[in-house]
Amino acid sequence: MPGNLLLFISALIAVWIGAGMIVTSLDRIAKHLEISAFAASFFFLGLLTSLPEMSVGVSSILENTPEIFVGDLVGGSMIIFFVVIPLLSVLGNGVKLSHQLTRRKLIFALYLIGLPTLLIIDNNLTSIEGLVLIFMYIILFYKMEKKKGLLDHFRDKLASDRGVTTISVIKIVLGAFIVLMASSMLVNSTIYFSQVLNISPYLFSLLGLSIGTNLPEISIAIRSVKYGKKDIALGDYLGSASANSLLLGILAIVNGRTITFNNHLPVTFMLMTLGLFFFYRFTRSKNDISRLEGILLFLVYLTFFVLEMK
Repeated sequence: MPGNLLLFISALIAVWIGAGMIVTSLDRIAKHLEISAFAASFFFLGLLTSLPEMSVGVSSILENTPEIFVGDLVGGSMIIFFVVIPLLSVLGNGVKLSHQLTRRKLIFALYLIGLPTLLIIDNNLTSIEGLVLIFMYIILFYKMEKKKGLLDHFRDKLASDRGVTTISVIKIVLGAFIVLMASSMLVNSTIYFSQVLNISPYLFSLLGLSIGTNLPEISIAIRSVKYGKKDIALGDYLGSASANSLLLGILAIVNGRTITFNNHLPVTFMLMTLGLFFFYRFTRSKNDISRLEGILLFLVYLTFFVLEMK
C-alpha cells in the first residue's frame, strides 16, 4: 500500500513537470506565431493542458478499463470550474475573467462542457454519443474561428516564418513523453486503489484522478496569484474543459463499444448544470468572480463529492 501510494504521488509530480514543459513551450510558440492570447489559450493551450487526460484515456483503453477515462474527463471539467477557478478567486480575493465570447458563444461552450453528464445519465456512453461530442466541438471551433480567421493567420505566419525554436519543440515532445509514461502509472494505480477501497474505477477517477490530471490548470491558478496577475484569460479554462468533451468523444469511438457505469449519474448532471448556470450568471453580470462567489462554486463541488461518496 505505501509503495503504491508513493508511485501514485510520483506519477502526479511527473505529470506536473511534463505538462509544465508543454504549456510554457507552447506559450513561446504562440507568441512567435503572433496568435491571439485568447485563441491560443482556448484551442491550443486548452488541448495541450488536456494531454494528461488523453494519455490516461489511451492507457485505460489498453487496460480494458474505459470507465477510468470517462470519470477522469467528466471530473476534470468539474475540477476546472468548481475547484480551480474558485481557488483562484479565494486566494486572489476575486478574479476578473476577461474573454472574447459573445453571450451565445459562451452558452454554447458551457453546453458542450456539460453535455457529457447528460449523455451518460442513462449509465452508458456509446460511440454514437462520442460522435455527437466531436461534432459539437467542431461547431464551436467553426463559430469562433470564422470571425478570428485563426487557421488562415496560422498558415500564413508559418509559411512566411519557420523560425519556431527547436528547443521549444523538443521540450513539447519530451514533456509529452513524460506525461504519457506517468499516465500509464496513474491508470495502474487507479485500478489498484479502486480495488483496495472497494469503489468503481469510474468513481475513483471522477473524485481523485481528475484532480491529478488537472495539475496544469491548478498550477496556472497558483502562479497567477503568486505573481499578482488577477486578470486571466477565460480561454485557459473554457478551452481545457471543452477539450475534455472532445477527447471523451474521440476515446469513446476508439474504445469501440458501449461503456457502462453504475454510479449517481443524475446527481452529477444536476450539480454540473447548476454549477455552470451559476458560473454563467457570475461572468455575465460583471465579468468577474468574487471570493464569495468562488466559495459558492466550490460548495457545489463539495456537495457533489459528498453525494457521490454515499
